[in-house]
Amino acid sequence: MHAAFAVNTEQLCRAISLMATAPDTATPELPSGLPDLGLGGAQTLDALAPSVLAGARDLGAPGFFAHMDPPTPWITWAMQLWTSSQNQNLLHPDTAPKARDIEARVIDWLAPSFGMSGGHMTPGSTVANLTAIWAAREAGAHTVVSTRNAHLSVAKAAHLLGMFHRPIRDWDAAISLDGCCAVITAGATSTGEIEPLDAASGALWRHVDAAWAGPLRLSDSHRHLLDGIERADSVSVSAHKWLFQPKESAMVLFADVVAAHRSVSFGADYLAVPNVGVLGSHGASAVPLLATLLAYGRQGVAGWIDHSMELAARLVRQIDVEPDLEVRTVPQAGVVNWRHTSIDAGEVQRQLPSDVFISTTIIDGDPWLRSVAANPMADPQRVVAAVAGLS
Repeated sequence: MHAAFAVNTEQLCRAISLMATAPDTATPELPSGLPDLGLGGAQTLDALAPSVLAGARDLGAPGFFAHMDPPTPWITWAMQLWTSSQNQNLLHPDTAPKARDIEARVIDWLAPSFGMSGGHMTPGSTVANLTAIWAAREAGAHTVVSTRNAHLSVAKAAHLLGMFHRPIRDWDAAISLDGCCAVITAGATSTGEIEPLDAASGALWRHVDAAWAGPLRLSDSHRHLLDGIERADSVSVSAHKWLFQPKESAMVLFADVVAAHRSVSFGADYLAVPNVGVLGSHGASAVPLLATLLAYGRQGVAGWIDHSMELAARLVRQIDVEPDLEVRTVPQAGVVNWRHTSIDAGEVQRQLPSDVFISTTIIDGDPWLRSVAANPMADPQRVVAAVAGLS
């Protein structure tokens, strides 16, 4: 019994070896029900490698220019292994003494880039947005206002919190925002658009959903695109997007973290300290992020982002020289909307070769291809050639 919980160096090394080879074999059929007797660890590695490794989408492949999902640096793989082996629960200081300190440290490193005083990690920006809007409600907001660029999590948060959600076309200065939490989008999911960050000055609370574009603040070349974010009351950032982290890694940051955390905290008899935010038990998701920042520094991570922005610009230049292709708009934050002038976007996606992948979206009722510069290894020339060659 105890052997399953001990360090098995041989099989752990074998698991890493399988990661390097990613065996491309037929996926074995898994039992339809829970087996009474297990296969054992070694046999399970063999059984699952084709699905988990070879069967996964290669987000770092040259032809992958599709979604807001990046490949991850190897240091994060090691940290995920370490954190799984220790299974720390940050709900309790006595079960995660150092892991709590690590989360606090990484937040302290990143919050100043956004003009925020602190915050905490969440599994994604859906929870980060929910937490920020919850804090806004506790501060007196009763209505959530956002444009059509807003992520679906904004309407979802309003629904869960019993608040009225008022979608608007754009940030018209004449709109009344009394008692409102205004959610300003920095990096729309479909287009990458960054809304004016000085918008909604009359709102009771201003939250910037910077899930996608937020990490631009680390870049000397592109941080100006988010000027004004420092005047928000709260900011959400997905580390598992442009900070190249494994799922599930994000953060919610606050201008006045003491007041915000106080408003979304609950105590209990079994807790030594109040539980902050939506989550109860949660793991050490900050460890891979801190390791990445420690290993490569701000300039290293910013270099990946800058290179990704250049890949988006190169993609546009490649599209512009093809007579059958067109770009919708100049990309603002590494998201390119484009199309074949005579082939529907969905049909383009269906005809693409297996080594090229592009996502699609609907904008103003029209289908468009959507290429997101989340993969620093992407090859714009290969991607454009694949679409231009269709007929």
